[in-house]
Amino acid sequence: MNIKNYINGEFVDPVLGNYIDNYNPSNGEVYGQIPNSTSEDVEKAYEAAEKAFPNWSNTTLETRSKILSKIADLIEGKLHLLAEAESKDNGKPISLAKAIDIPRAAANFQFYANAITQFSSEAHESIGLNAVNFTLRQPIGVVGCISPWNLPLYLFTWKIAPAIAAGNCVVAKPSEITPMTAFLLGEICTEAGLPNGVLNIVHGLGTTTGQAIVAHPNITAISFTGGTKTGASIARIAAPMFKKLSLELGGKNPNIIFADCDYDKMLETTVRSSFANQGQICLCGSRIFVEEKIYEKFKKDFIKNVKQLKVGHPSKRNIDIGALVSKEHLEKIESYVEIAEDEGGRILCGGLEVTIPGYENGYYFQPTVIEVTDNSCRVNQEEIFGPIVTIMPFKTDEEALQLANDVKYGLSATLWTNNLNRTMQFSKQLHIGIVWVNTWMLRDLRTPFGGQKASGIGREGGFEALRFFTEPKNICIKYE
Repeated sequence: MNIKNYINGEFVDPVLGNYIDNYNPSNGEVYGQIPNSTSEDVEKAYEAAEKAFPNWSNTTLETRSKILSKIADLIEGKLHLLAEAESKDNGKPISLAKAIDIPRAAANFQFYANAITQFSSEAHESIGLNAVNFTLRQPIGVVGCISPWNLPLYLFTWKIAPAIAAGNCVVAKPSEITPMTAFLLGEICTEAGLPNGVLNIVHGLGTTTGQAIVAHPNITAISFTGGTKTGASIARIAAPMFKKLSLELGGKNPNIIFADCDYDKMLETTVRSSFANQGQICLCGSRIFVEEKIYEKFKKDFIKNVKQLKVGHPSKRNIDIGALVSKEHLEKIESYVEIAEDEGGRILCGGLEVTIPGYENGYYFQPTVIEVTDNSCRVNQEEIFGPIVTIMPFKTDEEALQLANDVKYGLSATLWTNNLNRTMQFSKQLHIGIVWVNTWMLRDLRTPFGGQKASGIGREGGFEALRFFTEPKNICIKYE
């Protein structure tokens, strides 16, 4: 299937007529093509957005809210279609796409349909000075949204929904590896009555299409989710242009397990937090630190449970691990197993490519557990972003905290303990944007989302996203 760009409410070919192949990770075959868009396509998208902005920014909140709600309803109504497309494009189990990805995409639009009607600004009375100050929060204009391949529609809508809810118009680029559900979103937006030009979707490579969006002189805000290296490149381009930046980048998240935890609940959740979506979630707990007194028991039980995970074709029932997103990513995962062994890591289970009968060219890999003895090793310091976790014991609270913080990333952490003092101390002292205690991936869309250090700048979610996509303007009125 050939995908087209969605510009000014229409599906159009790229200006230069160039396309790139789109692969199905489950069988390694090309099943369509997507535009290899250039700066000319981005310019067309910008022009459509700029033209639409005056009317859309002055559209009533009630009207915007109704349109976003309609988009949410249509996503829900097309659950099976979108989940099948997501699974085919990404390689994730279709059951996961149906349960998580597509419902969350609908929830993103519904949340901001409601949130924009409650978003308010401040007023300050200067008593004795006969003056009042109030703040307007106005949409920025045309903004750029660039999303990754691991949660394609989920994270694409996480950016677009608050941007258009706040009255902006958007030039958006999904990952070139997983473009299908973004293409289908264009159809949904047209059906929902979103005015032409409010959302424009251009497909292509990050180094060309993405860079053209970032470097465009009149796109004044960029919201990006992806790798830290790419985020640094975006910052180098955007910062001298004084663009607003929201960068949600990599993670190397600690999962800290104390002996006083609810062991069975911890074990079940840790398997999921290690290998959900083939480990291709920036929030997966890829460094597992276990208190020494339960380390051997945990190691035995964890490996037993991991070995029971079923790797298979994404469309099949009762599978836990689907295909990795691309051949290049599979090769990256394989290389880290070699790196771990070279550094003295011990492969406790997994570590090998999987061949699925009938899909021999697909990108499948065993869930892998590696025992390490040094937190400074590359597999503990570098983001692998796949079905590989490391385990390592610790003796004291101080050691656990030091191990958790001793990495350049600071996105999330999971803490398993029933000690309230420890919970509060760790929550304050972890250099982390999100701390889950006795749970994982429990999200409330009202809360701020983002990381510290090399995990990015800014926050998404709730009113934080609406603040990012608006500019505050203070008005001071003096009266007699």
